[in-house]
Amino acid sequence: MRTTVSDDGIETVLPSPPGELVQLLDPEGNRVSDPLYDPYVADVTGDQLASLYEDLVIVRRLDVEATALQRQGQLGLWPPLLGQEAAQVGSARTLRPDDFVFSSYRENAVAYCRGVRLPDIVKVWRGTAQSGWDPHTVNMATPAIVIGAQTLHAVGYAVGCLRDGVDSATITYFGDGATTQGDVNEALVFAASFHAPVVFFCQNNQWAISEPVGLQAQRPIAERAPGFGIPSIRVDGNDVLAVIAATRRALERAHGGEGPTFIEAVTYRMGPHTTSDDPTRYVDPLQREEWAAKDPIGRVEAHLRERGVLTEALAASIADRANEVAAEFRAGCVALENPAPLSVFDNVYAEPHAPLARQRSQQAAYLRSIGEVAE
Repeated sequence: MRTTVSDDGIETVLPSPPGELVQLLDPEGNRVSDPLYDPYVADVTGDQLASLYEDLVIVRRLDVEATALQRQGQLGLWPPLLGQEAAQVGSARTLRPDDFVFSSYRENAVAYCRGVRLPDIVKVWRGTAQSGWDPHTVNMATPAIVIGAQTLHAVGYAVGCLRDGVDSATITYFGDGATTQGDVNEALVFAASFHAPVVFFCQNNQWAISEPVGLQAQRPIAERAPGFGIPSIRVDGNDVLAVIAATRRALERAHGGEGPTFIEAVTYRMGPHTTSDDPTRYVDPLQREEWAAKDPIGRVEAHLRERGVLTEALAASIADRANEVAAEFRAGCVALENPAPLSVFDNVYAEPHAPLARQRSQQAAYLRSIGEVAE
């Protein structure tokens, strides 16, 4: 944030340079004033911040439970979001119901905030479905596994909103590694060209699997967007208040017909890339400890306790609620039924055709030959 004073004494607040980090809560939970972004969270009361704290606690508890389910053989794979809760909850809780989300595979906290049923979050990871949920019931597309592909989908949908004459917006989530992919750069070109109402939300968690962000980005990632003609915001991704403010500012532009915005939420992936990864092979323990001190939940808790909002009774109630949700999550996961073997051929094409029917018939014959029920 920059403040200037003209010759007539009028103070003007200018947008922060792309490399400057927007922060409203420091790691110790102290409120940091920012004349540009303070108005975007002026309506967030202590009770509302406590509700956000509850979201953060619950999604972390769900993430820990999902990792345990994978270790116990109940899930084939799981992409942890540990450490990135504020970036996901803060941005998701800012969206309007009619805004549409296009995510990668790690935004399970966003799915929770959008109202996705708990068992639906793990269907794909348990292998019982090819897709987790009906996107139109929650205005969130199912996760994209192909790195960066969802950014193009988000721009296309946003252009559709323009053509339909509605003021809805889209938001697309991706990691720092995805910014090197062609799809993301092409999406930025299209968004700028068509003035699309889309928010590009990059969670810079410092790692593209095992490669550090410095290997592919010699400058802050937020500095790339202006080269496409898109304004950018670089925000402390572990600060839920700052994330809300930055996302509200970006959505304000999108809903108001001012086009796309790029947000770089600087955070840290505290766990593995997925449960098949071993981060101890490449992560410096001292670096992890440094980021642990910037924990997104800890700073909100400290702030709420200082304000007298988070009492011991409320904290215990939130912890109990998180355990209840985790138990419901586990029960829903374990209760998922395996689909019929030949259902893999359903909904592949809009209309049935001979080649697909032949493949289905051949698979049915194979299943019968090994004594399994084909249907």
